[in-house]
Amino acid sequence: MTTIKPALELAARAAIASRTEALFRGSGALREGHFLLKSGRHSNAYLEKFAVLSDPAATSELCGFWAARHRDADGTPRVDLVAGPTTGGVILAFETGRQLRTRAIFAEEVKGVDGSTRREFRRGFRIEPGERVLLVDDILTTGGSLLAMLPAVEAMGGEIIECAVLVDRSGGMATLTSPSTGRVYPLRSLWAMDLPTYEPGSATCPRCADGTPLLAPGSTGAASG
Repeated sequence: MTTIKPALELAARAAIASRTEALFRGSGALREGHFLLKSGRHSNAYLEKFAVLSDPAATSELCGFWAARHRDADGTPRVDLVAGPTTGGVILAFETGRQLRTRAIFAEEVKGVDGSTRREFRRGFRIEPGERVLLVDDILTTGGSLLAMLPAVEAMGGEIIECAVLVDRSGGMATLTSPSTGRVYPLRSLWAMDLPTYEPGSATCPRCADGTPLLAPGSTGAASG
């Protein structure tokens, strides 16, 4: 019994990862080319999350994997609230909350006078002390969006159950540590993929070396699905 259950869980995770990949590829979200990322690094592939999130059926199916993980056999949710960062996280939080029949809220990015950024919940959104919170987001690269949300949830007294993302392209992050309290939270993805990034320049980036035109993510140009 002790060996069967882990094997079944691994098989289920592999099946979910395969299905998530199929939905991203089928929507044309996986694009090839020469991309300039927000970090300043270059990549020869890019995930256009909104190609998937613009498909309600695909989005509902993906959120359904999270909802199934966080409800009991009788349908009772194991969380009280789903929260996400803007913009993709808004869609994902509200659809997951709809399926779990819980509340859903989102946090927006706010810039401080020193140039730092943080996440704040809109006025009217609330987290009651002790409420169990599931954080959701789309693509994980550095974890910055979710990390910025952790202090906002903690400040309201929420208990973060898990941080969940559709795709992990971080290289294998398994936890997130709150920058304000130091608490460590589990991080789980539906699909983990390796999309290498490069420092700009022909000596480090193969697409710079072969002269492929540089695109910003979201450009159509030479990119293909």
